Amino acid sequence: MFKLATVLALVAGPVLATGLEIQIEGEGANGTIVIDLLEDLAPKHVEQITALAADGKYDGVVFHRVIDGFMAQTGDVQYGKLGMDMSRAGTGGSDLGNIEAEFSELSFERGVVGMARSQSPNSANSQFFIMFDAGYFLNGQYTVVGKVTEGMDVVDAIKRGQPRSGAVTGQPDVMKTVTVTE
Repeated sequence: MFKLATVLALVAGPVLATGLEIQIEGEGANGTIVIDLLEDLAPKHVEQITALAADGKYDGVVFHRVIDGFMAQTGDVQYGKLGMDMSRAGTGGSDLGNIEAEFSELSFERGVVGMARSQSPNSANSQFFIMFDAGYFLNGQYTVVGKVTEGMDVVDAIKRGQPRSGAVTGQPDVMKTVTVTE
């Protein structure tokens, strides 16, 4: 198995001075990813992500939807835990409830992190995705919560899923532990 340490680093100033460290094990990725969470753009979303991480809710959650040339999605704390029936992964959320959209002018470029949601713009909860490439069609439709500042080569190594659905066959890469750092 490979291990990946991912740090969601939050910068001082208009952005929170807190971070997350994510240890990932899987067949694809190995290394460190640093993401600046943009509390000034999406304060409610960043607060929810850090609360879930502090409570250990992201521990053992898989990258359940990974589409080459598009994005890698994770964060289903309800149905996306390693060892669960992966047919439900991506359909759950957390007990914290959904968050109202916090759209911004920041474009979905390579390395941008956004919150996943259902058809309703106000349904983001625990799931997030990292862009492999630009996806401008998402602009103004999904909340941007951060941007990768180091380790895009590691993001690029996350195990890919089926071309259309992104469903990962076999053992998906997993966020083994996620901890909040200051």
